[in-house]
Amino acid sequence: MNLFNVYTLNNITISRAHGSYVWDDEKNRYLDMYGGHAVISIGHTHPFWVEAITEQMNKISFYSNSVVMPIQQQLAEKLGKISGKEDYQLFLCNSGAEANENAMKLASFHNGKKKVIAFYKSFHGRTSLAVAATDNKAIVAPVNETDNIVFLPFNDEQALQDYFNEHGNQISSVIVEGIQGVGGINIANETFLQLIRKLCTQCNAVYIADSVQCGYGRSGEFFSHDFAGVNADIYTMAKGMGNGFPIGGIIIAPHIQPKIGMLGTTFGGNPLACAAAIAVIDVITEDNLMEAAAELGNYLMNELKKIEGIKNVRGKGLMIGFETDFPEFKNKLLYEKKIFTGDAKPNTIRLLPSLAITKEQINIFINNVHELAVELRK
Repeated sequence: MNLFNVYTLNNITISRAHGSYVWDDEKNRYLDMYGGHAVISIGHTHPFWVEAITEQMNKISFYSNSVVMPIQQQLAEKLGKISGKEDYQLFLCNSGAEANENAMKLASFHNGKKKVIAFYKSFHGRTSLAVAATDNKAIVAPVNETDNIVFLPFNDEQALQDYFNEHGNQISSVIVEGIQGVGGINIANETFLQLIRKLCTQCNAVYIADSVQCGYGRSGEFFSHDFAGVNADIYTMAKGMGNGFPIGGIIIAPHIQPKIGMLGTTFGGNPLACAAAIAVIDVITEDNLMEAAAELGNYLMNELKKIEGIKNVRGKGLMIGFETDFPEFKNKLLYEKKIFTGDAKPNTIRLLPSLAITKEQINIFINNVHELAVELRK
């Protein structure tokens, strides 16, 4: 049997990882400035995280959500404290796509409406409704297509206002990334998010803050939407939540009421996943990683702006994008400089390193970017 060939693969086999470094099967070391799509939040194989999962595995690794699991409540309490949303409710699942799927479904249950506003260059996942709300026709199958999703220009306040003026009574929810990741590190204006909050309140629509990639402290705030000073009705989470162990979740404002059976999952919130997520929160808290992300992110962006050939540097915290005139830049960083980064079409380099990356490691990255930029300009 062969693997189903759907991925563009780098010709590298990673055999070991620790902190902000990974090693291939030929023992070459790479600086990881991408963290597997923003998943590695506290560093690869963090010893406290490994110990927490191992200890939990030796007790019980799985049972379904048909029994009381105190570890889920422990996670909820820690998550409420670190996020500042202690009066919210937590539903656990397995991935970001599931989180967004459940968020839009829950919003529709809540207000009985169908229309969902999403935005151009959005990415919300690959499950049925999540992919329908994703602005990429290449990954939307005919069965996923629905008239219930409406796309508007990102950060266009007038277009948003006009659509609400005409269709406000039909809108179930607005789903928006605080910082678009796959779309190219596009930051939502604070006034744009404030307008979403205002219009959703006026029209009994649900404000869904997709924080799958831009959440969990990466921006320097726990949720990047927090910079706007507003509260969403539902926040979706995954990626950095488990530092590589699959887990996702949504936190839900208190005015949205649960009913038995309205949402469900087999694996979501299993004891191993919760142990991993609790360890992540503990490390973020103990090591002040949100503050570190803000400080080091500002430093990294300022240094990148000094490099000739690097342009349009943008981001918040350790969610950063920049552009170059050289389409081969990402591959040369990987294969010649031994540095993993991400990209976004047409020519954006995306940086999503561990929040525990050091200034020394950032300087290594900056020096290599500078060297490569000089080489390519010759």
